Amino acid sequence: MKTTKLVLAGLTAALVLASGAALAEQYSDRARVVSATPEYDRVNAPRQECYDEYQAAQPYGERSYGGSVIGGITGALVGNQIGRGHGREAATALGAITGAIVGDRLQNQNIDDNRGPRSVRRCREIDNWENRLAGYRVVYEYGGHRYATMMPNDPGNYVRVRVSVDAYED
Repeated sequence: MKTTKLVLAGLTAALVLASGAALAEQYSDRARVVSATPEYDRVNAPRQECYDEYQAAQPYGERSYGGSVIGGITGALVGNQIGRGHGREAATALGAITGAIVGDRLQNQNIDDNRGPRSVRRCREIDNWENRLAGYRVVYEYGGHRYATMMPNDPGNYVRVRVSVDAYED
């Protein structure tokens, strides 16, 4: 029975303390704004900058003359078989020239010496620092005291405040 009374007394005390906190009065009021200073964050938003650059032609590889030599010899042998007399000399010369040209083209077909300057697109990333508004440092006066807070917008001349009143015991 004594323990039951102690438990009830403890619960009653807890309810009285909790109800005292619940009875604290709250209301809203207006406070005068002393200053509202914008605050900024420095943010890097990199951007890409591109430009065209002209380069001189670069051959794909070294030019080889073996095809010209072999083609010229083969062309001369074939031309020598075709003609007679002075015609044989002309056919041999014409066969050597034609064979040299054909042999050179076959040997160096992957090399393009006639490429002129070409445009190459180059891009790079550049830092782009920006100041972005983080909010306003607002200083306001209420009840003879100054307070400061951060707000997302400039509140103007007055700011709404929530006031809570409790009993204070020493």
